[in-house]
Amino acid sequence: MSKKPKKQLLHLVVGGELEDLKEITFKDLSKVDIVGLYPDYASAHAVWKQKAQMTVDNAEMRYFVVHLHRLLEPGPEA
Repeated sequence: MSKKPKKQLLHLVVGGELEDLKEITFKDLSKVDIVGLYPDYASAHAVWKQKAQMTVDNAEMRYFVVHLHRLLEPGPEA
């Protein structure tokens, strides 16, 4: 018997320097680091953590995990 494949929950990892640490406004959109798409949160979180640790010396640099699956298939709360 074959197993049903696990549902893909797309996540995007993106980062860049922020204008102000209190808001998410990038200084220069042309320099935003679009790291990649990942099939689940665990994979995206591992990459996010690695990228964040690589840029720890730059206080204005931030990386984010965007839950694309929530945008693509909004639930009843949307």
